[in-house]
Amino acid sequence: MEIKFVSVKKNPLLNRKEVDFLIEQYSTKTPSRLEVKRKIAAEMKSSEETVFVKKMKTLTGSNITVGIANIYETSKIAELIEPEHIKKRNLKKEKKEEEAKK
Repeated sequence: MEIKFVSVKKNPLLNRKEVDFLIEQYSTKTPSRLEVKRKIAAEMKSSEETVFVKKMKTLTGSNITVGIANIYETSKIAELIEPEHIKKRNLKKEKKEEEAKK
């Protein structure tokens, strides 16, 4: 899996970076949000708690996935700004099961 950043915009009002990315996957399956989140965090030198993958779409008939992610300066800011459904999509599998039980 190779990730390329199409654009990185700094949004000082919301204390975040808005990233458009493109992934060329060499395997046949689309990478999971968690895999992409880890890769973006490593490439942008930030923690995983501050990265939120908002949208991912694999182009029909190709091995290319495009998407949008937000990288916040702190996790507290992210908790205030990101919608609840985006936060749930970016949780690890174990944490999703805990949330469902509540």
